[in-house]
Amino acid sequence: MGDSTIIKVQSAHSPRGANGQIYLANGKNVAMRMWKDEQPAEPKEPVARDYETVGYAISGRAELHSEGQMVLLEPGDSWVVPKGAVHQYKILEPFTCVEATYPPAFVHGRDGDPG
Repeated sequence: MGDSTIIKVQSAHSPRGANGQIYLANGKNVAMRMWKDEQPAEPKEPVARDYETVGYAISGRAELHSEGQMVLLEPGDSWVVPKGAVHQYKILEPFTCVEATYPPAFVHGRDGDPG
């Protein structure tokens, strides 16, 4: 029989990351996190992460800059940032999104800004 453990996480009690992310449920192979009402500001330095990220925009607007491309993110949009891709986000309007990372970004000291 496989693992039958169900994990429930209430975001009100979830740990917060150094860059404002709220860590949601995580399993052995994937983790989920949320950025809530991120405010417009100067983009942070471009980064490359050792995990793949898929995201979904809930509200607001942001630009995702990666490897010479720019994608406008608006409510209902989803995206992928490949493992190792140099990228940065520019928040245009208060932005809320959820992301899933593989392998989990929360484990083994992996932490970071969106993406």
